[in-house]
Amino acid sequence: MSARSCTKVACGRDAVATLTYDYADAMAVLGPLAIRREPHSYDLCAAHAERLSVPQGWNVVRHATVDELQS
Repeated sequence: MSARSCTKVACGRDAVATLTYDYADAMAVLGPLAIRREPHSYDLCAAHAERLSVPQGWNVVRHATVDELQS
């Protein structure tokens, strides 16, 4: 399992995905857990990655499904 935890407040589950934002293009990018922590990204557990929502008008790019991230 991951040595990193989900960055959501009060969530202690292991992180399986990394979320980054591209504000200029109104896009959120969710992919497999990054090799190392990055200052402008967020590590998420499977539950939070699955429930990810973005502001109206934004797009979400998922580089992997949550099921793929858990295996």
